[in-house]
Amino acid sequence: MPPSPLEAAIVGVHTLVTQTEELIGDALAEHRLTGATAQALWAIDPEEEPPSMKVMARRLYCRAPNLTFVVNQLADRGFVERTVDPADRRSRLVRITEEGRRARTAVVDAAVATSPLARLTPDELHRLIALLGTALPPSTD
Repeated sequence: MPPSPLEAAIVGVHTLVTQTEELIGDALAEHRLTGATAQALWAIDPEEEPPSMKVMARRLYCRAPNLTFVVNQLADRGFVERTVDPADRRSRLVRITEEGRRARTAVVDAAVATSPLARLTPDELHRLIALLGTALPPSTD
């Protein structure tokens, strides 16, 4: 029996993510990143104010202990710094460093250059973005 459309879509999305991570493996290795640390680094927009650990956990759909582990790895590599939030001294912000910006740019560039999504036309990409916007909950940052 063939898979349901939903099952086929889930398998397709999972395969796309797995292939992309494999295709950017050289960029990850060059910067000593794992899939999880690269995803966390990508979740920090250098053009925005540094996110709090709470915001990062929401962006990455993970719990605080897991995020702490990942952020510790990024901090050990010099890609981020944790700072006290001046608006709430109990909260920590995750500030990307210049080295972190370089690594983030390299990973983003590698993903854009090698992603199977690059085979889609601009119109197909716009339709995909619209569909993902319908399927995914709105951002709560």
